[in-house]
Amino acid sequence: MPTSKGTLNSQENQHQKWMLTLICLALAVLTVAAFIPIKDSGFISLDDDIYVYENTYIQSGLNANSIKQAFSSELAKVGHWHPLTWLSLMLDYQIFGLNPSGYHLVNLLFHVVNTLLLFLILRRMTKSLWPSAFVAALFAIHPLHVESVAWITERKDVLSTFFWMLTLGAYSYYVEHRGFRRYVFVLLFFTLGLLSKPMLVTLPFVLLLLDYWPLGRFSEFKPIRAVQTEILKSAVSGRQKKKSRKKVTEKGVIRGVPEVRKPATPESPFKWTLIYPLLLEKVPLFALAILSSIAAFLAAHSAGAVHTKDIPLGVRIGNASISYVAYIGKMILPINLAVFYPHPNMLVLWQVLGAAFLLIVITAAVIRLFRDVPYLITGWFWYLGTLVPVIGIVQAGSQAMADRYTYIPLIGLFIVVAWGVEEILRRWGHRQELFVIVSALCILCLSILTWRQVEYWENSSTLFDHTLKVTENNWFIHNSRGSMYNKSGNYNQAIDDYNRAIAYKPDYADAYNNRGNAYSKLDNYSQAIEDYNKTIAFKPDYAEAYNNRGSVYHRRGEYAEAIDDYCKAIQIKPDDATFYINRSIAYEGLGNKNMAVGDLKKAARLGDERVRNYLNLNGISWQ
Repeated sequence: MPTSKGTLNSQENQHQKWMLTLICLALAVLTVAAFIPIKDSGFISLDDDIYVYENTYIQSGLNANSIKQAFSSELAKVGHWHPLTWLSLMLDYQIFGLNPSGYHLVNLLFHVVNTLLLFLILRRMTKSLWPSAFVAALFAIHPLHVESVAWITERKDVLSTFFWMLTLGAYSYYVEHRGFRRYVFVLLFFTLGLLSKPMLVTLPFVLLLLDYWPLGRFSEFKPIRAVQTEILKSAVSGRQKKKSRKKVTEKGVIRGVPEVRKPATPESPFKWTLIYPLLLEKVPLFALAILSSIAAFLAAHSAGAVHTKDIPLGVRIGNASISYVAYIGKMILPINLAVFYPHPNMLVLWQVLGAAFLLIVITAAVIRLFRDVPYLITGWFWYLGTLVPVIGIVQAGSQAMADRYTYIPLIGLFIVVAWGVEEILRRWGHRQELFVIVSALCILCLSILTWRQVEYWENSSTLFDHTLKVTENNWFIHNSRGSMYNKSGNYNQAIDDYNRAIAYKPDYADAYNNRGNAYSKLDNYSQAIEDYNKTIAFKPDYAEAYNNRGSVYHRRGEYAEAIDDYCKAIQIKPDDATFYINRSIAYEGLGNKNMAVGDLKKAARLGDERVRNYLNLNGISWQ
């Protein structure tokens, strides 16, 4: 009995659903297998303290006050304004307490979901199954993405990317059937993404790239090659068997197929009348991006995380060019990855010129091929554009580059690789098996490298030791490892690391302050005061250094000098309750009880619960 066309279509749809399900399952298993060592990792003494285990707001859990603080400028003082990230960490604390495994597994869950969403969205937009799966697999297990997943502090990366993917998904639905209701979801997910991490400001730009390819909204005519590819696929599937036997002319036009009209002029795919509506519909997105950029800059500036004045503009531009190329190199050969790459401050001219020349050549080639190979435009400019906020032109932090910055940008390069491989396979069909084997080996090697990289994140010691092995003159990590030793009571080891940090960066105020703390613990007060003096000389507005020096004077019984330093610390940071408490104790040492009680009241009004309880027990009103 002949099978009906409807039955065949139903069977084909069922087969596609099973195939999508199997690929999603394979991607999830592959991702978890590569990152499974994360379950045994602990907190890292590199921002995890201020983000979680020493953050009183996070440890208050989800409540009205903590939610309010998440949207306030108080938590933004760490250098970022990302209230949704704070709320997610508060929820984690409510569930897991201070068990780091829970936080790590939530990060991994977001990474798995991001991988699946990337695959499904690319599949829906491009109608290409295996290239979409290959992009998702590279995204899932590339070692450059370990930092974003294994570092609890980088919850903002995986969370914001989750909303990035939802925005892309909502946008694909909107393009299919444009309407206000569907556009609202695009705005909603984009807003939530910006509230998770401001790096999503480049998303409207990416949507424009997707409008060109694969959505084809820039022109009423599809690219010639795209139409020919569709016809060839139709021929192979048996719907046009006769046409499949016809040869392709030297010009690339299939005989027997009506010629596809080219646009009237070379510029017509980018005619203003076609682009203008696409730009107009994204005006609300660009407006949100601008507001988020302003908020992010103000938060980073208030926290002292903007180092634009410390590094000359020419050096920043040169380092940006080198970083673009370096990220590509690390994508191809992901070895010697580190949590911190020191900024060189001085660059080699030939490296800057070589990197800039390479970027210009690649960009020119991509633009020249935009008609015949449209995915190159989307993939390459996705990579270039999404790195702009973190490439270092506006220097936030003191690093030259960071692996975590590639979490979203590398998707563009993965698209170029995946669709490029598909095109090579189509041209060299007799080598298909070889390419499949090579691709499988590539994924296997990346998975092993990712597993190994995740193991370095077991604890602060393993991470810092590895970073110092693969980088040079890393003053920041020596200082961080010194602080780790300092907290564990290993003061001599801490001093050794601080010495190395200062040797690499003689004006490093933090290292002098931290070394002063270590000397203070060893009761070497004269050396501690000398280090605090150097700290203040390099950074006159360092409130903690004044407070620390005041504490040393206090221990030596020099109360007047201690009070003077506490006053300077309070003048710089008048909202720090600790400074008032210390000054109160110094006043008590001088026998000035009225001033001592006055400072305790100020500390209580700033929210110190211990002081409030003490005053309440003694019947002293502090309000």
